[in-house]
Amino acid sequence: MTNTTRLTKNQSTETQLTELQREASFGDAGEDADDREVRVIDMSDFENRRAEITEQLWLAATEIGFFQLSNHGISSKDIAAAFAESDRFFNLPEAIKAQYPRPKGVNAGWESRSQIRPSTGTKDEKESYQITQYHMDNLWPNEEELPDFQANSLRFEKQCWEVGMKVLSCFADKLGFDRDFFIKAHDPNQEDYQSTLRLLHYFPTKGVTEQGNIWRAGAHTDFDCLTLLFQNEGHGGLQVCPGVEAETKRWTNIPPLPNVITCNIGDMLMRWSDDRLISNLHRVRLPRVGEYCGSRHSIAFFCQANKKQIIQGPEKHYDPISAADFLNQRIHANFADKETAQKSS
Repeated sequence: MTNTTRLTKNQSTETQLTELQREASFGDAGEDADDREVRVIDMSDFENRRAEITEQLWLAATEIGFFQLSNHGISSKDIAAAFAESDRFFNLPEAIKAQYPRPKGVNAGWESRSQIRPSTGTKDEKESYQITQYHMDNLWPNEEELPDFQANSLRFEKQCWEVGMKVLSCFADKLGFDRDFFIKAHDPNQEDYQSTLRLLHYFPTKGVTEQGNIWRAGAHTDFDCLTLLFQNEGHGGLQVCPGVEAETKRWTNIPPLPNVITCNIGDMLMRWSDDRLISNLHRVRLPRVGEYCGSRHSIAFFCQANKKQIIQGPEKHYDPISAADFLNQRIHANFADKETAQKSS
């Protein structure tokens, strides 16, 4: 079977919702655990240090599934510019943003308080704007509304892709794939490319004494292979629950360090690695009384394999599924309208 073989409907539905079962039981607050280290991995001099970096990434990805990258090649100036573009978009009047709504079954366009996590059953307290290159027809603000927004956003998206592919090439080495295996699987020159840049704005709050059942983002795993997350310094709240802590539901805080990329393994890559790499639950809690309670901004880039790619690990622990079917099932389970996912041809 080639890596782009098409599957029957019955084959694809055999895998449906497996990854969601973990989420459904993680809606409560649990407890904080600040005794776990989230490794910061230095990516400088990458080609000469590839073997060393690969081992560091593998250890972090197999133990906790989260790690942070320093000296990754995206300048602080470019990161600040990307946040400025995000601010420009979210500062638009809601009537203008509403002209560019997320289509059903697609990670593109604007949504607000529409994402419902299986873990909570309540809407995330945020709005977001998704950029998936080949799904952006009529979803870009025009040049009068936001001059140069499209060009600037796509420039940053390309930088994120380059960093993501470096990391994934290291995992390919460890899994026994060709080094460029995941690069070819996330080819932006193909029309079934579906990696996504997501601008996120979490709404301000007044601070809470008890978390309750309302979250800025409820507990979830990511759909993709690898997530790159940029956080504003001082905008905390991101937490991860490693697999070893799942029974006690102990949550580790992820510090919002400046100019550092926070990364986590997604469900696609966990499946593709036959569960050797760990996709862990994470969430964004509400600010507590005395903490910063204003708007929280972050930017995520999701390395999502091209639609026609078939996800199956070397040891075939799972039935094969196309990346398109996998992503459609996850989108369907996570948005308020419980839409009928659009299958790609």
